[in-house]
Amino acid sequence: MLNPIKIAVDAMGGENSPYKVIKGIEIHSQNSNNIIYNIFGNINIISPLIKKIKLPERKYNIIHTDDFIKDEDSPLSAAKKGKNTSMWLSVESLKRDESDVIISAGNTGALFVIAKLNLKMIEQIDKPALSALWPNKNGMNIVLDLGANIECSEKNLIDFSLMGSALHKSLFENESPKVALLNIGSEELKGNNIIKNTYQILNDKKSSLYEFKGYIEGNQIMNGDVNVIVTDGFTGNVALKTAEGTANFITSELKKALNSTIIGKISSFLNLKNLKKFKNKLDPRLYNGAILLGLDKPVIKSHGSTDEVGFANSLRVCEKIIKGNLIDKIKKNII
Repeated sequence: MLNPIKIAVDAMGGENSPYKVIKGIEIHSQNSNNIIYNIFGNINIISPLIKKIKLPERKYNIIHTDDFIKDEDSPLSAAKKGKNTSMWLSVESLKRDESDVIISAGNTGALFVIAKLNLKMIEQIDKPALSALWPNKNGMNIVLDLGANIECSEKNLIDFSLMGSALHKSLFENESPKVALLNIGSEELKGNNIIKNTYQILNDKKSSLYEFKGYIEGNQIMNGDVNVIVTDGFTGNVALKTAEGTANFITSELKKALNSTIIGKISSFLNLKNLKKFKNKLDPRLYNGAILLGLDKPVIKSHGSTDEVGFANSLRVCEKIIKGNLIDKIKKNII
């Protein structure tokens, strides 16, 4: 029997925690074998929830602490809270090789700071990048950076290309990574100097890990022609929030239109299967689980406002990147 995957879970971070975290573990455990959940948080709250979902004792450990980081804490104050918070202890278990991957739905800035304080950067990677899944017509994109770095150099963007491709290969082993730089146009002369210099370097430098496809504009992100999209954290975060807002707007307006008249209700009933597929395509819970790339151990950030379904999907991301040997793939392809 292979060694189990040990997932360190910060159970106290995010809205409606630890309830949604434990329910997420229940959903994930039903479809995953050989997983051990190292759960960090208040045992007096967590233990009754665990008993309700009837998770076998061999599948989890509860590491008790009364302390946790609040959503409103600044990254600095969160780090100063000390080493007894559920977030710090879960990251520390990764550092000590007591866990293989850590997941938290808590304060994003605090998680970044605590992870960087406890874990080493991968050699030759200068900056970490926040990456996430993003649907396209043919499957899934990896998009990075989504907010960890406002300003990036040519080397940072090249590193992001490598790390994003390694992540895509880990999650979707039968697909070939195709990298594009997010830009304001598809012509070689468009963009700022950093973007144009990066284009030239990637265009001249052939990689065995990915194929470079040039520039991509914002309205082409979901076309499916590429699957790894690279940008700086400022542009990436704006693009992500715009896409999320647009998806929510379309879903709510469609629902409103279909329920406003009798004909609309009949139409929605007759097209129930297609509408469900449409809803699932835009459901952010199904793509939950951002990865902080660049550290020598995997750190996963679940959206703070997601529910148990979204958290379960983040746990699935944890499982897949360990099985896909993400960190080793990045190290192997660094030149």
